[in-house]
Formats: sequence, structure tokens, C-alpha cells
Amino acid sequence: MDGSIINIHAVLPRSKVNGPGTRLVVFFQGCNRGCRGCFNPETHSLDIRELVSASDLLDRYGSAGIEGITISGGEPFLQPVGLKTLLEYARGRGFSTVVYTGFTMEELMADQFASGCLEYIDVLIDGPYDYSKPEQTLLARGSTNQSFHFLTSRYSLDDLVMPGRAEVFIGADGTVRETGFSRVALQAL
Repeated sequence: MDGSIINIHAVLPRSKVNGPGTRLVVFFQGCNRGCRGCFNPETHSLDIRELVSASDLLDRYGSAGIEGITISGGEPFLQPVGLKTLLEYARGRGFSTVVYTGFTMEELMADQFASGCLEYIDVLIDGPYDYSKPEQTLLARGSTNQSFHFLTSRYSLDDLVMPGRAEVFIGADGTVRETGFSRVALQAL
């Protein structure tokens, strides 16, 4: 697969619970981490779901009023070249970047492809989801073992306190989608 092409699961054009401000949220397809109780088990298959180039994705969804892009999964770092390209394009458009990963910072730093993405990330939330340690506050993470890494000075921990734990979207066709950090969120994505 061409490195600038990303296998995605879903896109939410506008969200307010997946990072600071109004955000474009991209869910990557594919994960082999196997976190028990994962919010997004339907994103685990490594099969192709939808292939899109980073530039097409931002052209299609990077609308006015978006503060930044949040990337989740699946596991974004399983597609490090596509991830880096998307992050570079987002930065070039002035978007802030927040990335969720089941890998730890130490694991990412030990991988030359993954570590190359870090210079384009404002906030990295790392670590496997641990269902036995659920986040009970409005912080934008799934479990308390996950760490916030502020890789630029753009945001602070206060900016990662969300207005709620989940959002519900109802499409024109009646499709209901949830996103956020509750145990039921994302089941409909």
C-alpha cells in the first residue's frame, strides 16, 4: 500500500469530546494490541476497509471552524508513513494534532518510523486501554494508566478536560453514531 494512503475505519467531521475545540476525528483501521474491553473492537481487523490519501481526507473534511485533527483507531502507528503524511498535511493547514495510541512513548521512540511522527504531534495520549482503570473525570482518555505527552506548548492538561464523555450524532439517513470515552461510545461507528 502506498504510504500516503491510509486504511481508515471512520471519520467524524466535527467533534467536541475528542480533544480541544471542534475537531476532525479520523479512526484508523487495524490494531493488533488486543486491549481487553477496547472501545473500538470493530477497528481491529487489518483488512482493508476504506483507502484514502491524506490530502484527499483533509480536502474532504478539513473545513472552516475546525481547530484540529484527532487521530485514533484502531492503531494509527501501524500505518506510520500514512500517519506522518496526514500529520504533516494537518500541520501545514494550521490544524493542531492529537493522537491516541496503545503503544507507549518508549515503544514509539524505539521505532524509527513511529518516532518520525512525533515532531508533528501536539498531544500524544499513549498506553494500552485498561478496562480495570477507567477514567472517571472529563479528561480525554479511556483509562487512567494512559499518559498525556505535550510535545508542543500548544495545549496543557486543562485543555484536555472535555465538555462531556460522549457525543451522539444522527445522520440524515437515521444512522446513530457515538464517540467519546464512555464504555458504550463508538460501538455504532
